[in-house]
Amino acid sequence: MTSKVETMTPDGVMKPIGPYSHIARAGELIMVSATAGVDPDTNELAGPDVGTQTEQILKSFERMLESAGSDMKHILHIGVFLRDMQDFEAMNEVYARYFGEIRPARSAVAVNDLPKPGALVTMNLTAVVSNE
Repeated sequence: MTSKVETMTPDGVMKPIGPYSHIARAGELIMVSATAGVDPDTNELAGPDVGTQTEQILKSFERMLESAGSDMKHILHIGVFLRDMQDFEAMNEVYARYFGEIRPARSAVAVNDLPKPGALVTMNLTAVVSNE
């Protein structure tokens, strides 16, 4: 049995910087594209540091997941892409504060560059629909 794939980019998140949607959903599965810490009101980075950018990404994830019928408690995996692994601890501080006791699977890798100029971190995720 195949599921119809729905794609969307909800209001209140950064505009995609390429030919893609932020969210693809098929049945219960939700995929969110790599997202930079961009303030949706200005379409500029939320701040110059990895902590501020991480916080904005997680706020955007909340909005995207809500629009797709889910929430932060239903994330299966998050991919973290850092420009500099020296920023790992600062990213982790915000991440841990945001998630509390929720601990989805996660990968973190350093990358040479990111598509959004000035971005220090991007993240993507896989989640499932909330049936609560």
